[in-house]
Amino acid sequence: MHIFSGETSGARMAQEAAAKTLIFPIIDLSSPDRVATSRLIRQACVDSGFFYLINHGIDEDMFEQVFDQSKKFFQLSIQEKLELSRNKDHRGYTPLYVETLDTSIKSKGDSKESFYIGPVPIEGSSSQETHIDDVNQWPSEATLPHWRATMEAYYDKVLSAGIRVISLIALALNLSEDFFMRVGALDSPAAFIRLLHYPGELPSSEDLNFGASAHSDYGMITLLLTDGVNGLQICREKDKQPQIWEDVPHLKGAFVVNIGDMLERWTNCLFRSTLHRVIASGQERYSQYKQYII
Repeated sequence: MHIFSGETSGARMAQEAAAKTLIFPIIDLSSPDRVATSRLIRQACVDSGFFYLINHGIDEDMFEQVFDQSKKFFQLSIQEKLELSRNKDHRGYTPLYVETLDTSIKSKGDSKESFYIGPVPIEGSSSQETHIDDVNQWPSEATLPHWRATMEAYYDKVLSAGIRVISLIALALNLSEDFFMRVGALDSPAAFIRLLHYPGELPSSEDLNFGASAHSDYGMITLLLTDGVNGLQICREKDKQPQIWEDVPHLKGAFVVNIGDMLERWTNCLFRSTLHRVIASGQERYSQYKQYII
């Protein structure tokens, strides 16, 4: 489905056009044909900056555990969550309406709450990450048993999948697949997990109401996992008016991968960092993403 939106006087402009399913390429991370896979990634990054990722090495059981633990955290009282408010190192909890990703709109803030988890020391690793303090904030084991262990295990698995994607991106740019490793970009990657909760019913307002207002990601790549509730939209031509917004269908078990501003700049705008947003659908929605700043 396409949605046309303009710039008119702060009023919500949403008009449905002819139904059309937005289809991204599906990248199989287990494919032995890495050259063909990298070509498919290149085409996706040039066309829309988005693709699906399957066979990434993370099973459905792990996804269910992460969603379950995420829900348990967001179901805590606001007082308990604020005890873990985001610190100067950008780890921890951010309440509803604190962030507004699109500052050009009239809004009380984006209708989402979130929790940031940054790089964690990896036991037995020789990387620099073992020599830094863990500045993440964690719910106590008494409050949420196994929460930290689940998130640390998930962080490690998604980090591994992301590094494999980055090696394919190097091939897609006609570089050697170990290019980013050789230049030191992966020595201690600045990768962040962000747990997100979008409430269902919200108070009515004359302001625009988005779960996440329009933005592009500032890092290298983002791997997004959703619970199946719709809401994600992209605008492939961000500089054209009126803007055309397209719904991104959910693909069970797959990550939605998108290119960030950093990679767009590195490729001299060959690869696209595409404008996207999450609309408030009236349904409660959970998601989590891992962003690779590098």
